[in-house]
Amino acid sequence: MPEAAAVKPAYFMVQIATNDLEQLSTRYAHAAIASLTNFGGEMIVGTPAPTVLEGAWEGSWAAILRFPSMGEAQRWYGSAEYQPLKELRMSELTESGQVLLVEGL
Repeated sequence: MPEAAAVKPAYFMVQIATNDLEQLSTRYAHAAIASLTNFGGEMIVGTPAPTVLEGAWEGSWAAILRFPSMGEAQRWYGSAEYQPLKELRMSELTESGQVLLVEGL
């Protein structure tokens, strides 16, 4: 019998620019972190000042979120629970940014 493939973790890599980190934290981050835990996720890194080794840093917040699988990560990102928070972040609290989802090894 063939072995079942191991489920790989998934990671969101986030870089955003905001004028008000306090508002981002108060109005978005606390609720977003609480919501991702319902899908097995956790924020493993979060900082306004990453060490830039290559390229230009144009953000004001960087974070890495870990989920047990791509499926759980995508379920959270598309969930009814997260949609209002995502809309708030994108329309009111950030000027620009990138959110990437990658599968771990």
